[in-house]
Amino acid sequence: MGSPTCCQFQGPRHPTARPCPAPEGPWGHIQGRDRGLTSHSVPALTQFRMAGQAPEPSSCDCFVALPPHTASPAVIFGKNADRPRHEVQEIVYVPAATHRPGDKVQCTYLEIEQAERTHAVVLSRPAWLWGAEMGANDCGVCVGNEGVWTREPLGEAEALLGMDLVRLGLERGGSAREALEVITALLERYGQGGSCKEEPVPFVYHNTFLLADRTEAWVLETAGRYWAAQRIREGSRNISNQLSIGSDIAAEHPGLRERARSRGWWSGDGEFVFAEVFSLEKQPPRMEAAKARFQAGKELLRQHAGHITAETLMSILRDKESGICVDTEGFRTAGSMVSVLPRDPALPCVHFFTATPDPSRSVFKPFVFVAGIKPVPQVRSPTFLQDPAKQIPRFQSSVDRRHELYRRHQAALELMEQDQERGQKLLETLQELEKQGLEGMKELLEGTVTPCPEELADLFFDCVEAEMKFYT
Repeated sequence: MGSPTCCQFQGPRHPTARPCPAPEGPWGHIQGRDRGLTSHSVPALTQFRMAGQAPEPSSCDCFVALPPHTASPAVIFGKNADRPRHEVQEIVYVPAATHRPGDKVQCTYLEIEQAERTHAVVLSRPAWLWGAEMGANDCGVCVGNEGVWTREPLGEAEALLGMDLVRLGLERGGSAREALEVITALLERYGQGGSCKEEPVPFVYHNTFLLADRTEAWVLETAGRYWAAQRIREGSRNISNQLSIGSDIAAEHPGLRERARSRGWWSGDGEFVFAEVFSLEKQPPRMEAAKARFQAGKELLRQHAGHITAETLMSILRDKESGICVDTEGFRTAGSMVSVLPRDPALPCVHFFTATPDPSRSVFKPFVFVAGIKPVPQVRSPTFLQDPAKQIPRFQSSVDRRHELYRRHQAALELMEQDQERGQKLLETLQELEKQGLEGMKELLEGTVTPCPEELADLFFDCVEAEMKFYT
């Protein structure tokens, strides 16, 4: 595996590099120092939408686009985390670390052996658990997961959550392939199970994963401790709460086919199609609803093939008509992420997070791995000495996990509902703030600006601060 800091962007690399831009330059705009924002129109792909009705919720949608489907030589990753409506998603940065032999790590439910070294990671996670819905590491690896139900029985006993496996893969994998190997090894050893929501009634599922780095992507689908993986070298791919790997299997559990044959799901003759063999004959409503979302997401990617950018994926994640952006009474999109992973290793990877629900009314804010990342307490949830998620029996009471940005954004959403005119003006202001951040990151990726590492270390903090100013 690579060094824990293998792909951190180091900023200027030669003595003639440009110094930090002055506060009134383009980076000053990103950091909110220029309060003279205007409501310039943006392309239709990046339009924010007012609240509307969506189909019955399923769960998450995850996307990846690679050349030649991308507009630039980069891999672009995106995910919506659809969760119980009042669950809070926080953004957590964990620096790289070296650990002592015999060290353990406490995941959401299980304690397991710690790796010798862990990569720096940035995570978007439900605030009550250890793992993550989605995230990235300092080697340019991104991982997101989704729930599925398969022919293998669900394990209600506490084991590793799929969200724990997301974080473990990011902390221990220096490439998408390495992260996949980490996840599958831990899955085979410890299994997956335990409740996936902060409520007394268990909500249990198996998991699929989308993993990406600068060169390729992998779809990993699981059924209990069994799994299959598909390698994606070009084009685009999406996953949506259903098994989708056919016969194009690049890696698999060594006992996968024998398991299917012994259970009578596959004769042992002819083509082995993973999704057909391991999918339930009668799909639960969530997976039935996911079929339409999967096709809609696939079609949206097809429509923009050859021209896909970060803005394209942000637009797809905001699409309520397809159900990809969920806003219903029970479930909603709790957080969203889009990452740009340039093929050129000299360029930094840029990761955008909302840290707030409903991407159609949220701001994607950029994060870049550098040394000395400034803490962002505004997107960290409070901690509790008597945390009901950690006490046995679990989830017998509830606590208020809202972080400061969530609280202010929540008040802004109420304003949008109550006062359409003022709400629209606020949306236009947020559009402009996001647009400036996207333009600044485009300049960074094109090499037309060279900010100093200190400025990049403050970038996500400054963007969060700028957004919060408009909610006061």
